[in-house]
Amino acid sequence: MPWLQLKLDSAPEHAEQISELLSELGAAAVTFEDGADQPLFEPDPGETKLWNNTRIIGLFDVNCDMASIIGQLKSTLGACAPEQFHINPVEDKDWERAWMDNFKPIRFGQNLWICPSWHTPDDANAVNVMLDPGLAFGTGTHPTTALCLEWLDSHPPEGQDVIDYGCGSGILAIAAALLGAKQVEAVDHDPQAILATRDNADKNGVADKISALSPAQFQDKQVDLVLANILANPLLELAPRFATLVKPGGRIVLSGILAEQAEQIMQCYTKWFELRPPTQQQEWVRIDGIRR
Repeated sequence: MPWLQLKLDSAPEHAEQISELLSELGAAAVTFEDGADQPLFEPDPGETKLWNNTRIIGLFDVNCDMASIIGQLKSTLGACAPEQFHINPVEDKDWERAWMDNFKPIRFGQNLWICPSWHTPDDANAVNVMLDPGLAFGTGTHPTTALCLEWLDSHPPEGQDVIDYGCGSGILAIAAALLGAKQVEAVDHDPQAILATRDNADKNGVADKISALSPAQFQDKQVDLVLANILANPLLELAPRFATLVKPGGRIVLSGILAEQAEQIMQCYTKWFELRPPTQQQEWVRIDGIRR
């Protein structure tokens, strides 16, 4: 069935109201995107940030009366109504297939791959993490995750106890387990992440190696490796705790850090760790080191 896209720009405080109105007026789907190339970094836990110029896109059946829909939007929103509305036809296609085609196997380092379940691994003898895009963060496409996966590929945690703090989809925990880790505790405050990690661990045959826990369930213990792909502020707050979790001679890998935040993170962690120079990909960096 062919579709029409209705695009309009809004201030963030009105975006949710407009989204609800579009749904009430028959939109099959409503999405938000950046209308002015404004990066958003480091939301607080539980916070959803929107752009100062948020573009709202409603998807409608081609037979909908768009003039009537726009008229009702203007009437309901009054002075808050956008100045311009743009209507564009959308090609009729198999959107599920098009979406799936965007996700292909990706290699990290020499031997580690992330592969969606609908693809056959390019190298059956490699370490293949079978992982589909889902609600929980982490498919390897973001630089912060890629930096950690590349580190794991070059430092396989064979026989080691590992903590993945801020596990998201479980991608790092599963990669560590497949690379030989003895036991991995995957911790996240998001219940969806816990469910996703358990499900993905089961699909990869490493459920017996991975415990997915909330912070309240997690009990501190010393391990050989701590992976923390979160954000700079939580990394600073958790630094003393992470220092107690890593055995002397053990390793820590920190990611989710913007390049301009690297110096502050290093100054904090150098109290306990011998740190290597940051490794950068795009505007993000990874910092890793050894516990003194």
